[in-house]
Amino acid sequence: MKNLVKVSLLIVAFLAFSFTGLKREKKFIKTDDSQVVWKGYKVTGSHQGTIAIESGELVMEEGELVGGAFVIDMTSIEVTDLQGEYKGKLEGHLKSDDFFGVENHPTASLVFTKVESSGKNAYDVTGDLTIKNITHPISFTISIYGNKATAALKIDRSKYNVKFGSTSFFDNLKDKAIYDEFDLVTDLQF
Repeated sequence: MKNLVKVSLLIVAFLAFSFTGLKREKKFIKTDDSQVVWKGYKVTGSHQGTIAIESGELVMEEGELVGGAFVIDMTSIEVTDLQGEYKGKLEGHLKSDDFFGVENHPTASLVFTKVESSGKNAYDVTGDLTIKNITHPISFTISIYGNKATAALKIDRSKYNVKFGSTSFFDNLKDKAIYDEFDLVTDLQF
């Protein structure tokens, strides 16, 4: 009987140590050293620029990614492929209610809801992306190397009520059409 009690206590101690021994660590994003590049496409070409991360973190457990959350400063939308008057006009238009309505929606967010390892340093992520207070799931792959991470996301703006020039909402746009999907490429440092 004494041996059974000792064995039981050892098992309980081992299990308690095993489950409490998992160490979760938040890796906060260095926003000044990280970059998010956007690229939007239209029938007659494309435009690109940057947007700032307001805050972000990756959650690690025993060296493996298990979560994350980001807030994007929508007021920081910048166009990098134009200069002067045209640059200012496009930036203003992207910030207007025709597109992202940053006066009423100054931030967007991404919260990881599921993370699965997909190879060495790579993870398949599903998350909730919120733009203009509208939330939809999104999936992408993120790669982590040391204190750096990279990810590329393809976002369908029509899901977030970003209608301007969209053939999902308007007919007969011809060469004025702007494609619904745009790309975000992130280079993160933490």
